[in-house]
Amino acid sequence: MTVNTNASLLIQNIDWLVTMDADRRVLRDAWVHITGNTVAAVGEGQASAPPADRVLDANGMLVMPGLVNTHHHFFQTLLRAVPTLQDLNLFGWLKELYLLMGSLTDEMVYVSSKVALAELLLSGCTTAEDHFYLGVNDTTFDTEIRAAQEMGVRFHLSRGSFSVGQSQGGLPPDEIVEDEDAILADCQRLVETYHDGRTGAMVRIELAPCSPFSVSPRLMRESAALARRYGVGLHTHLAETRDEETFCLNRYGKRPVQYAADLDWLGPDVWYAHAVHLDSSEIELLGRTGTGVAHCPSSNMRLGSGIAPIVEMLEHRVPVGLAVDGSASNDSSNMLAEARMAMLLQRVKHGADAMAPSQALELATLQGARVLRRDDIGAIRPGLCADLIGFDLSRLAYAGSGHDPVAALVLCAPQPIEFSVINGQPVVLNGQILNLDLGALIARHNELSATMVRLAEERYGAQFRWRDWRRTWIA
Repeated sequence: MTVNTNASLLIQNIDWLVTMDADRRVLRDAWVHITGNTVAAVGEGQASAPPADRVLDANGMLVMPGLVNTHHHFFQTLLRAVPTLQDLNLFGWLKELYLLMGSLTDEMVYVSSKVALAELLLSGCTTAEDHFYLGVNDTTFDTEIRAAQEMGVRFHLSRGSFSVGQSQGGLPPDEIVEDEDAILADCQRLVETYHDGRTGAMVRIELAPCSPFSVSPRLMRESAALARRYGVGLHTHLAETRDEETFCLNRYGKRPVQYAADLDWLGPDVWYAHAVHLDSSEIELLGRTGTGVAHCPSSNMRLGSGIAPIVEMLEHRVPVGLAVDGSASNDSSNMLAEARMAMLLQRVKHGADAMAPSQALELATLQGARVLRRDDIGAIRPGLCADLIGFDLSRLAYAGSGHDPVAALVLCAPQPIEFSVINGQPVVLNGQILNLDLGALIARHNELSATMVRLAEERYGAQFRWRDWRRTWIA
């Protein structure tokens, strides 16, 4: 999406403006003036608003910074509600998922990425990270970048990988792993081709070996060295389940965090997905080193993985952002739902005052930006990227919530946005994604989803079984 740096946009008549600035101001009867891709000015009272080339009226709306998703697997939108994946813990779920993943094609990557991004957009996400780790069939990592550019979303691609198959003691089947030298060479290619380290970048690349049970220590070490040579981030799954902890202890003689630390995977350029099972010394270590965490509450509940110690992490200044994780372990890509779940889970664990709605929204904006090492997004103030979203407060779900509409975003049922501006450009207006035939996209996505499952059935035969979904508690 091309930005006219000379054009200006005024978002006017904002009922409630959540700035997330240093003072966490919430302004009434507000406006935001945008020049090119940057917020130029913010104010209250429409008489003080400067003129602009374009005007977007936000009467009756709450406007806030776009949400930041710190961990996803776009291709899994093809695998929602698959019966074989519905009632398993992580390792059992992964073994079933791997049987499906070998059928992935590049068209599936493209279409599923656009579906995931569409759902993220309509739930308020403006910056999305995807941890994609499948180099199978004709798939390319470039395809996700193309899809994100077409959708106008600010995008971080974490180039993931499998390199240790079952024959070497790993969890993935051998047929879906890659050669480690080829992985490292492709990582370097992607960084040199696409990574933009400048302020306001629309595409960034991170290096992301998938997990301790799917790659070797050598790949972890060399990925860290390569990333630091180019100044890009490092990402992996870590400390998600007790099974993973047992695997690391048995194979490496160390708990997951110590294993990662010994491979130089600590620091402000590193973030882990999940980090559910941490002890107090590990939390302190993450805080002291500035190592980040992508909190995936719905996925952790869906797989029965546990409740991440988010309150304790925040007390130790661990950078924590929110994430939807993959749609085969969440079945949605709704960032506002994750903010709500994050708040509720910490209250289940620590009590009703453990996390306020405003804190959950901060995790979804400012803190997510911090995890992705972005100081140019996450708030609405002059000089930052113009990434804003608007919610229509007249929706049924918000009826009676006028006492505190900001809290209502999290306390009430998650609602779709009315508009989204990314990099200064409207991407969603009147609740519709611009320049996208969503119906046609969904139809093709459903065809590819059915094909992916059918190919797995044909390939694995007796190994791949649909379990009977008609379970009941009634004898």
